[in-house]
Amino acid sequence: MLTEDELALLEAIRETGSLSRAAMRLGRAPSTVSHAARQLEARFDALLFDRRRYRLQLTPAGHLLAQEAARLMHDVSRLTRRVKQVAGGWEDRLHLVTDEILEFETLLPVIHAFDRLESGVSLRITGEVLGGTWEALREGRADLVIGATNEPPAIPQLRWFELGHMEWVFAVSPRHPLARAKEPLTQPVVSEHRSVVVADSSRGNARGYGVIGGQATLAVPTMRAKILAQRDGLGVGWLPRHRVSVLLDSGALVEKAMADPREPNVLFAAWRGDHEGRALAWWLEQIRQPRLARRLIDGVPIAS
Repeated sequence: MLTEDELALLEAIRETGSLSRAAMRLGRAPSTVSHAARQLEARFDALLFDRRRYRLQLTPAGHLLAQEAARLMHDVSRLTRRVKQVAGGWEDRLHLVTDEILEFETLLPVIHAFDRLESGVSLRITGEVLGGTWEALREGRADLVIGATNEPPAIPQLRWFELGHMEWVFAVSPRHPLARAKEPLTQPVVSEHRSVVVADSSRGNARGYGVIGGQATLAVPTMRAKILAQRDGLGVGWLPRHRVSVLLDSGALVEKAMADPREPNVLFAAWRGDHEGRALAWWLEQIRQPRLARRLIDGVPIAS
């Protein structure tokens, strides 16, 4: 490992091409710089400086040493910052998992606010669907899950709170046969048409909402894809009311009364209490705020 002085010497000689100019840059006597250069060569038992030309240059071995030493110094500096960061109560990294029912755009202001803390915490945000959200927390792939549905499962040291309720509407394209069907729609009538579902990302018991036994399905990767597929008449199903409010108002989607209405979903934020750092505490404080929780649930309405 090179010292900071040795690394500075290599850089000064590489940039100035002269021992005397390097000495001036470093504020040292030329004889001292020349001696340090020879000691560095003796230490590595390699020719690091090409003295045969008018302009002093690093040899290929010298270039390699300078580049690798700079990289190592950067890594050590970064490691030092990370150690101080963790010692100060901040996590090294924080992994958030949001249920796909929420929209990433609603988190952007919170991420900006988190960046302003300059905590050094590496933030990772990924998405899961239905059972996959809880599964990520159980398997240690998430430090915090936001927007999980269904009742909290049995997970060691699980902690959670309710974000709020999401309202649903059964909606179809005005071009779909069900748009003209008599209301309220019954399960036998709906089961004759394909349902659009967001595929459960759980590796275990995958589930689906609003699907009748034996009903044909079109599985799509996101809630936005589901909304767009139903808008285009590719199938039917339940949609978050707020996110399709513009489509309903414009007539791009038609709300249908159901004989068996769907109850609102409770959405949860959850984490494990065995490792609570400052970053996790900060995020929990943010999403506990009613206005942010409401914005997360309502999302961004899709325009027609």
